Amino acid sequence: MKTPTAMLVLTASAALAVAAENIPPPGFAALFNGKDLSGWYGWGTRDPAEFWAMTPEQQAEYKKQSIEGGLPEGKRGPEHIRAHWRVEGGELVNDGKGLYLTTEKDYRDFDLWVQYKALPDGDSGVYLRGTPQVQIWDSTKGDPKGNGQDKGSGGLWNNSPGAPGKDPSKRMDKPFGEWNQFKIRMVGERVTVDFNGEVVVDDAVMENYFANRALKAAIAAAQKAKQPPPPESELKDPIYAKGPIQLQTHGSEIRWRNVFIREIPPDEANRILSANEEGFARLDNGKDLGNWQGDVDNYEVVDGAIVCKQDKGGNLLSMEEYGDACIRMEFKLPPAGNNGVALRTPLKGSAAWDGLEIQVLDTEGYLATGKQLKPYQVHGSVYGCVPAKTGYLRPAGEWNFQEIEVRGQNIRVTLNGTTILNTDLDRLDRTTLDPKRIPKGLDKKTGFIGFAGHKDPVAFRNIRVKRL
Repeated sequence: MKTPTAMLVLTASAALAVAAENIPPPGFAALFNGKDLSGWYGWGTRDPAEFWAMTPEQQAEYKKQSIEGGLPEGKRGPEHIRAHWRVEGGELVNDGKGLYLTTEKDYRDFDLWVQYKALPDGDSGVYLRGTPQVQIWDSTKGDPKGNGQDKGSGGLWNNSPGAPGKDPSKRMDKPFGEWNQFKIRMVGERVTVDFNGEVVVDDAVMENYFANRALKAAIAAAQKAKQPPPPESELKDPIYAKGPIQLQTHGSEIRWRNVFIREIPPDEANRILSANEEGFARLDNGKDLGNWQGDVDNYEVVDGAIVCKQDKGGNLLSMEEYGDACIRMEFKLPPAGNNGVALRTPLKGSAAWDGLEIQVLDTEGYLATGKQLKPYQVHGSVYGCVPAKTGYLRPAGEWNFQEIEVRGQNIRVTLNGTTILNTDLDRLDRTTLDPKRIPKGLDKKTGFIGFAGHKDPVAFRNIRVKRL
């Protein structure tokens, strides 16, 4: 029989254990405070762009109704979160119904840690940037619908069939009644999932579920009209640059605790994105412009970075020519700043028209001045030819990381970890271009690389190249 003193010690230990839950580790913030639903509202599997399109007043009213009630009821009763969510013993508990808990704040790059305890027949998940999902389901039921359920939780289930990360590499689900833990890292469009101590998704691209759904609808509409669908690259957007975290729940009760997030700052994200440097050679030395040619007098080195001088411009080019290559760099834009990355460019002439230019531009800042842009003039575009996806630049004054891969006529531009352009120039319909301004680089295989300044103090650093 335990003595009263022993019982007191055990009780105190238990109290300390409970108190330790929902306390974030150093560098992390708690998304769930262990007490109530503060910091969350309700949203479902619905494009977050619809919420962002609301006015501030509409957003506030929607959030209120999603928490307290007033939204149209679903098939199984009220959808507001207070009808289906509760806090019990420091745990978030959902009855398997209703809207999903959605963070008030949107997140860009992050480490997310979360623990959950599910019951049989559950089918839930964690939405990243408002997009489904890191999958959670009952892996003991086999695979009755052919969805890969028997492979276990942790995969990016809404990725396309066969895409990396769709299925977890290993089944790591714990028995019912035990707590599972996700440690999820997201940088750009790439996601790594550590599930109960095993990496089950390793640096895989997370697809935009809503863009995939729009693409399927467009293809179906084109087939019905007996018309060819637009190119996939024009329809399919990458996952959003930032968005909320959502705890998706349906099927059966699920409990959550220790929901922590650490936002990854730009400099750290850049280091993560450039971690594999094998085969790359550095072009800048952080001291002078001795490794460059062309309009050298119009550029300078400031704090280790190459900067185009104010009201100056022209081409700053490499000493060697390159064909197929991968080019990495960091760049920083002033508000509305404009420059370009030269590809296949001769020593004399324009990068945009005598070679190829990948646009470098503070797109939003430029538009904010009241000026207009053609689609092929936004950041990341093959200037004059192929537009890039927008919305993935960091704010002016922050360092961005960009990778440009050239393989024959295929050019891929990845900005801050997200692919914003992937084009085959051989498929370009040149009849849609200005016949007087067709870039000569479309018909070239090699040339110099570098920068094409446009009078703004745009800065570049850590410039590396790898021949492919």
